[in-house]
Amino acid sequence: MDSVWGVTATQLHQRPFGELLRQWREHRRLSQLELSLQAEISTRHVSFLETGRAKPSRDMVLHLGEHLSLPLRERNHLLLAAGYAPVYTESPLDSPHMAAVCAAIRQLLTAHEPYPAVVVDRGWNLVDANEGIGRLTEGIDPDLLGNVLRASLHPDGLAPHIVNLGEWRAHLLGRLRRQITQTADPELGELYAELLDYPCDQPEPEVELPGPGDILVPLRVRLGDRELSFFSVVATFGTPLDVTVAELAIESFFPADPDTAAFLRDTPL
Repeated sequence: MDSVWGVTATQLHQRPFGELLRQWREHRRLSQLELSLQAEISTRHVSFLETGRAKPSRDMVLHLGEHLSLPLRERNHLLLAAGYAPVYTESPLDSPHMAAVCAAIRQLLTAHEPYPAVVVDRGWNLVDANEGIGRLTEGIDPDLLGNVLRASLHPDGLAPHIVNLGEWRAHLLGRLRRQITQTADPELGELYAELLDYPCDQPEPEVELPGPGDILVPLRVRLGDRELSFFSVVATFGTPLDVTVAELAIESFFPADPDTAAFLRDTPL
């Protein structure tokens, strides 16, 4: 699964507008007629745009990106392919006008303690974390800590301590597959292929089915002689206009049972 379309990220971004438009339309499983009806333009015009017989205006590129539900990064790529400058900034988190965003993230992370929480970017790279995550990462190979999926599933990471590794691994890989479907990101495809090669000695369910009384897939971790159980909530910024902000995700882990809650509250960080 190196790439959804069998190309590298560089090759993907160098493709002509019409080719990218067609690929995104097909990736969304839309016919030219269906896209034309959604975007309220003629099927003929869609066809001319895809074949290069017509050049889109800047507004038309943005209009199509909206109706194809493209992430902001991919809308910028579509604009570049059509010969226009990107409209969505991609700001470093340490830039001055991102101060409010960083402050909000830090407030959420701190308020969630003593329970663990992390912030990741589009590639699941660790952006920030609270003190509570230290309980789960103690003893993990430091080289793995830069990427949350690698740290979770690698045999030198958290994986040997996850009681329900097969179930949790299937859950994480399923989330990554859905993200790849949404973004068609070749780099995420490469990460997925890497993770598939990590060993797992437990069955991995193809479909997440609830057991008796289950309402969520738990993360069950053994620390010493104690088993902790968590469920997670993923939050994103609701109205992003910046690529960096749009791709941030805050995953907060909550205790799934009273024993876990009591242990986390009573044990100093």
